[in-house]
Amino acid sequence: MAEVALQDVGKSFGATRAVGGLDLTVGDGEFVVLLGPTGAGKTTTLRLVAGLERADTGRILIDGTDVTALPPAARNVAFVFQQYSLYPHYSVYDNMAFPLRAPGQNLSKDDIDRHVHETAKLLRIEAKLQNRATQLSGGEMQRVAIGRALVRQPTIFLMDEPLSSLDAKLREDLRVELKRIQRDLGATILYVTHDQLEAMTLADRIGVLSQGELVQIDTPRAIYETPRNIYVARRLGSPQINILDAGLLAIAGVPAGAAKIGARPEDVLLRCDGGAAATVRAIEHLGVETLVLLEVGEGLVHALLGGAAPFAVGDRTTIKIRERAAIAFDAQGDRIPPPPDRAREAAYGT
Repeated sequence: MAEVALQDVGKSFGATRAVGGLDLTVGDGEFVVLLGPTGAGKTTTLRLVAGLERADTGRILIDGTDVTALPPAARNVAFVFQQYSLYPHYSVYDNMAFPLRAPGQNLSKDDIDRHVHETAKLLRIEAKLQNRATQLSGGEMQRVAIGRALVRQPTIFLMDEPLSSLDAKLREDLRVELKRIQRDLGATILYVTHDQLEAMTLADRIGVLSQGELVQIDTPRAIYETPRNIYVARRLGSPQINILDAGLLAIAGVPAGAAKIGARPEDVLLRCDGGAAATVRAIEHLGVETLVLLEVGEGLVHALLGGAAPFAVGDRTTIKIRERAAIAFDAQGDRIPPPPDRAREAAYGT
């Protein structure tokens, strides 16, 4: 595997800027997820690395080699698309062996057989090798698509929402499998999704994109706890973070200049002495947790509770934000760092 670096890479389609001045490095053996809504530039970034699109500006380096002007075949990358793109009349074995039989590979039949069987074992689809692609379930087809990329042993894997067309249970299963495979192989992966749960569970680092620009890149925990701005804060967390006017609730230690306060639903406390008056407007039962929507003055606040909520719609209660849990934002939506004593507490875990 290898390190991949994008240096001031830009790409436009007519008057539309898809990627603008992007600087991004994916370390050798690292799993980096690009997260953002439709139109953020995620897929275009993958296509630029693969060579399926040519950058207007900047350089792309793979393992220290400038590949900006090289065609896709010369870059030794593997692309896993959202759709499986298997050959329906081929067996699983032949689908996986197909890239190894391409001109220039020069592999013997025994070498091809060994690579296919080793990859099938890794993906736990050995028993399906003689099945046609049309005889597989959705999860099995996606495993074959991933296997066809793995078998080539490329320098980097590019994955464009490969699990989005699967049902929730299959997505969960394949997330676990994909992370296991990446760790076993030490693979370098650049992965695109708009699903924050995928990003949080898979990534070593998450890069949050907005309109072709990298807004923040860091570990999942760091982005969740210290988002650069409101846009990033809303990208991670389910239920989504509450963004409230700074004066809506009495919160100790709010920095000067705070216009908005972010509060994660799990940090909203109910039935608190001295809390703000609130009215329950909706209750959603989520199994082990319950989501409660509360009206506070002219604002709405979500609270995430463990177990069943001891409330009914229309009930009155009081709410507070857990101490030191609020995130302050200025009028432009950028995060305001906490006071120095709070920063020291965070650094030393006290």
